Amino acid sequence: MREITYRDAIREALAEEMRRDDRVFLLGEDIADPFGGSFKVTLGLTNEFGSSRVRNAPLSEAAIAGAALGAALTGLRPVAEIMYVDFTTTAMDQIVNQAAKIRYMFGGQTTVPLVIRTTTGPGRSGAAQHSQSLEAWFLHVPGLFVVMPSTPYDAKGLLTSAIHDNNPVIFIEHKLLYNQKGPVPDEPYTVPLGQATITREGADVTIVATSMAVWRALEAAEELAARGISAEVVDPRTLFPLDLDTILESVKKTGRLVIAHEAVERGGVGAELAAQVCTRAFDYLDAPIQRVAAPSVPVPFAPVLEKRVMIHAADIVAAVQKIVPAREKTLG
Repeated sequence: MREITYRDAIREALAEEMRRDDRVFLLGEDIADPFGGSFKVTLGLTNEFGSSRVRNAPLSEAAIAGAALGAALTGLRPVAEIMYVDFTTTAMDQIVNQAAKIRYMFGGQTTVPLVIRTTTGPGRSGAAQHSQSLEAWFLHVPGLFVVMPSTPYDAKGLLTSAIHDNNPVIFIEHKLLYNQKGPVPDEPYTVPLGQATITREGADVTIVATSMAVWRALEAAEELAARGISAEVVDPRTLFPLDLDTILESVKKTGRLVIAHEAVERGGVGAELAAQVCTRAFDYLDAPIQRVAAPSVPVPFAPVLEKRVMIHAADIVAAVQKIVPAREKTLG
């Protein structure tokens, strides 16, 4: 199977869906050629689809989200780009009070087939207003789907499913993953929303990780294996709908759980997952659940300080070692 980048996988999904359905169009700041968006995801699409379907928007996230919502309500299937998840703050009324609630408030008489693509995470010295991980905000809102792909395969398949869906989807891409390569089929395919994947099987501890933290977890699992600890890595892929069953089955097998994400620990996705597991699988836990997350500080600009607030494989290894006693280590 060929290997392409996360960026190219997303671009392919957009192009395939625009060819399949002329109701699909893109809207965002500087997304049309020759710029192709800040992360070059939409570069080249204007040549094929024209400026009416790859539309540059004013420098206003509120306008982007509002226009996309209106288009979705009138029968189109917009994919809006908000450059950084930090900037969704200026469009929260449109996203949280309108898009998330309209289908419910109209008794199901209308749908909101809207995808909002945005980026997350530190690692590029973007400083405090361009580096946040705010997925928990959207997870808290009934009516919104929240997707966080970690691989090119998942990025393409999940985005295709998101465009097909009749609910508003917040599709969160990690900035550091755009150049990551991975196997992606030539033919169109979908990855169902609400279906987790086990990226590495193990027996001693379950590590549930999201987005870039999946790769940190896999690094940690390699190091743990060298120390005789077998770690299972689970990627939820979508935070809502959440495939809790896969997580629970893994925890029941291993008896231990570490949750890793790049957002701050306080009020993060890890807290929700820990609560769900404690409620439904408490009797299977042999040790306290551990969370690996960022400290509750704004993300610094200086690279040396930014690195201090980012999570690393070593942090996950340390969390695992707190709850896997040496006498229970097994070869991976």
